[in-house]
Amino acid sequence: MSKTLSRPQANLLYAAAFVAAVMVVFTLGYRFAGWSWGDAIYMVIITAFSVGFGEVMPVTDPWLRAWTVALIVLGCTGIIFITGTLVQWLTEAQIQRVLGGRRMENEIEKLKNHAIICGFGRIGRMIASQLEAGGTPFVIVDQAPDRVADAREAGWLTLQGEATDESVLRDAGIARARVLATVLPNDAANVFITLSARNMNPGVQIIARGEVPTTERKLMQAGADRVVLPAHIGADRIAHLILHPNARELLGGKTKSKVEFEHHLGELGLGMEEIEIGPDSPWLHRTVGEVETEAAGRMLAVAILRKEGTTDMNPNPSATLLVGDALVVVRRGGR
Repeated sequence: MSKTLSRPQANLLYAAAFVAAVMVVFTLGYRFAGWSWGDAIYMVIITAFSVGFGEVMPVTDPWLRAWTVALIVLGCTGIIFITGTLVQWLTEAQIQRVLGGRRMENEIEKLKNHAIICGFGRIGRMIASQLEAGGTPFVIVDQAPDRVADAREAGWLTLQGEATDESVLRDAGIARARVLATVLPNDAANVFITLSARNMNPGVQIIARGEVPTTERKLMQAGADRVVLPAHIGADRIAHLILHPNARELLGGKTKSKVEFEHHLGELGLGMEEIEIGPDSPWLHRTVGEVETEAAGRMLAVAILRKEGTTDMNPNPSATLLVGDALVVVRRGGR
């Protein structure tokens, strides 16, 4: 979607178009007088930019002198115009950045009983949308300039910086916050943020994201009130589908239900996959526990669809994969 140009941007565009037109028209004029393309272009450039390096060829004809005078007036005017608009654009951008940042800081300082979202990936964006719909004030903290720009474009209060830095949490109003959600895809960072937030505000409610199941205990010990494992959420939803009479159809075909379901998983940064265990599969005769260990938290086994038609829900880590089986898993697909 195209954006409306600001006045400085529009002026810069007009100035550039004017200078380009002057260059083209006067180059054609000198060319018409019998000059070569190289001499004509060179003459226009040094005259328009007021270099005063000397005439390329003698200007003796009255009309050619008048043409050169017109080039001096229009060319210099165009260059001054384009320089002025460029300076205006850059200056206004800097002023807006400073004023915009200060305005946002003032609004954050006024917040009380608000939420702090650490991380503006897929999950952070979903949380922000839900909180906005529910009328709950919130602040987004993220270190990536592009994600911060996206959040600010959406009209959300945002701080750029590392949420693991206590000064950033302090600027986000952790002392006055009601709840903090740390949803970074890095378990170590989430643990550190949880520790810092709990130390800075013992009464704040902390909801933390965990990628690996073993991190849940660490997050709880660090002070998290709730720990959410996106992979397990996806696994529960897949298990519900498998238990449904049409589970095979949903897992195999592109039905409307499956498309919608995969869209929801995608918003969580997850993906559903059914892996056939063939004679050459590296997982043949391996246990579910071994497969999950090798995946190092990037994959969670939900079910085994046995070749004889039965389904092992939430398979035991010691369950062995055989030829003809299909392993249904939830994969992490990004932030």
